[in-house]
Amino acid sequence: MVQEICRDIKKLDFAKKHITTTITALHRLTMLVSAVEQLQVMASKRQYKEAAAQLEAVNQLCSHFEAYRDIPKITELKDKFKSIKTILKSHVFSDFSSLGSGKETEDTTLLHQLSDACLVVDALEPSVREELVKIFCSRELTSYQQIFEGAELAKLDKAERRYAWIKRRLRTNEEIWKIFPPQWHVSYLLCIQFCKLTRAQLVEILNNLNEKPDVGTLLLALQRTLEFEEELAEKFGDGSRGRESGSDIGENNMGNSKQTILDIRKKYEKKLAAHNGNENEDQDGNKDLSVPGAGFNFRGIISSCFEPYLMVYVELEEKTLMEHLDKIVQEETWDIEEGSQTNILSSSMQVFLIIRRSLKRCSALTKNQTLYNLFKVFQRILKAYATKLYARLPKSGTGIVAAATGMDGQIKTSDRDERVICYIVNTAEYCHTTSGELAENVSKIVEPQFAESTDMSEVQDEFSAVITKALITLVHGIETKFDVEMAAMARVPWGTLESVGDQSEYVNGINTIFTASIPVLGRLLSPIYFQFFLDKLASNLGPRFYLNIFKCKQISETGAQQMLLDTQAVKTILLDIPSLGKQKSAAAGYSKFVTREMSKAEALLKVILSAVDSVADTYCALLPEGTLSEFQRILDLKGLKRTEQQSILDDYNKRGAGTYQPATVTKPTTPTTVSAPVVTNQANNPGIIPLKEEIVARAAALGRGAATTGIRRFLALTESTTRDRKDGSFRKLFTG
Repeated sequence: MVQEICRDIKKLDFAKKHITTTITALHRLTMLVSAVEQLQVMASKRQYKEAAAQLEAVNQLCSHFEAYRDIPKITELKDKFKSIKTILKSHVFSDFSSLGSGKETEDTTLLHQLSDACLVVDALEPSVREELVKIFCSRELTSYQQIFEGAELAKLDKAERRYAWIKRRLRTNEEIWKIFPPQWHVSYLLCIQFCKLTRAQLVEILNNLNEKPDVGTLLLALQRTLEFEEELAEKFGDGSRGRESGSDIGENNMGNSKQTILDIRKKYEKKLAAHNGNENEDQDGNKDLSVPGAGFNFRGIISSCFEPYLMVYVELEEKTLMEHLDKIVQEETWDIEEGSQTNILSSSMQVFLIIRRSLKRCSALTKNQTLYNLFKVFQRILKAYATKLYARLPKSGTGIVAAATGMDGQIKTSDRDERVICYIVNTAEYCHTTSGELAENVSKIVEPQFAESTDMSEVQDEFSAVITKALITLVHGIETKFDVEMAAMARVPWGTLESVGDQSEYVNGINTIFTASIPVLGRLLSPIYFQFFLDKLASNLGPRFYLNIFKCKQISETGAQQMLLDTQAVKTILLDIPSLGKQKSAAAGYSKFVTREMSKAEALLKVILSAVDSVADTYCALLPEGTLSEFQRILDLKGLKRTEQQSILDDYNKRGAGTYQPATVTKPTTPTTVSAPVVTNQANNPGIIPLKEEIVARAAALGRGAATTGIRRFLALTESTTRDRKDGSFRKLFTG
């Protein structure tokens, strides 16, 4: 019943709605027809300001007739509107073609008309504005392209004039180009197009060079290009990032400080604008300068094209650095000034100084492949310096003369040589540490794709090898002096001594050697290197003294007593070495090892002093690890003939005191011709640490970084080879 009652009311409601819609549509259609006709008149008369407002009105009216697009009248109006917009576009483009021709200075109304025309362009589609700006920029750069493609200016050394041209153009036309709305960013887009065109022309110039470019010209062009890019970045709001100056290696970064001041100023300008209620205007102003949403970075847009051609610069830097290195090493006095706290050669600090300067120069130009290539040069420079340090170490005697004088393989060192070796050790450690810091700083400066490869491990390994070689050379130098006294010991007629007196002359000689050298070495070497030196020295001198006893011809009872007294004196001298060097940190382990090694020599002399019928028992008790050949040599030292020795040797063999080794039977008349026992090869002796070559090989097996911590890693490797042995703690660290 309700539906029946409301049926007529519902019809009336629909009728009213349709009539209202129809009236509104007809009214809007009337307005659209009128607006299109007015727009057509405005377009024909070039009334751009009024046409811009009319365009907005027509666009709004057209939006109401989207549902009626199939109606012929609406289609006709839309086509007419489209043709009017085309006419307006052609008029605007035609008027803008006169901009830059000089007419704008003669006809003052032209600029006002073009300013109004920009309003029309904004009312048209966005593509029209893009097209107009692109045409304008291309026309502006036509003269630039013609000027700098000529034979006279199409050269690398004319790059600065290119940038002067565009800056002059921007400055001259600044007032004229104010006709463009700020949001068009015409100057910004013009500079982008200029940069792209300039890059293409510079690449063509570089590619057409018949020979390598002059380094000075190339670097000057690159420098001017970087300065121009920085100016553009600052001008168009990309300056907040700033350029890293590459001075992270200890120099003051003035550019970053300046940028920080600018950032603070901008921050407080924004706060002040917000306080005054002008925050919106401030934001609009910032948009005009910073080109929001453009996402374009001027830095590198031109300068990156120089990158493939900068190898000549790297080659020149390497040549210059090598020349400086040679000069620095030639001028090196290999001495330290009085009162110096570092005990480091001045040449090392000068080497890193020239490297820092080179790094600063390059990082100001590029942080890409060229900087990484220069880092490789730094590696070669430092390796060359390590080689020169290595070459300065005293060398062992070789050749016929050395063999004739008994110096073959030995190293003679003077007091000055010992000081120089200590300086080289300290210098190599300084270079090891500083080269690692250099690699870390370069990795922060260089582009991320090269950061992982900036590694100085190989260079640090070179300096670690220099440290190891220097310390071993120092030990060999002391050993050579020690061997002289050992030769004097062997020449003493131990078989004919009549009485036991004070310590022998060779003992005084040994004491003189250590008294002269150890205090200087203890003062110049750091504790860890001095400890390494002592350990290597003690592990070599103890066995040398023991074996030297066998080099004597014959030892009587009185001679053995005198030699035992000398042995105790030598042991006391060795135990006092840490005190002489004023470094007692490792005295406990050192003393234990020296005592054990020298106790073997004392035990050997006690065997020689024992009675003939009990010599085998004494030998087995005091030297349980002895061998048959060694025991036979002891019998020779006691003066027993071979016929007298045989029964004692048979008794010794029955005891199973050692592995049987058939003795070489010689004529009884020549007992002194029996050779002394050969020193066991270090590689096969469980108490001897492998030499440097084996240590390096072991380090390589552990991985690339095994030797990068210098001599400390070397010591750790050395300790790892003897960790499970029963030898004393001193020998576990250093032997051989």
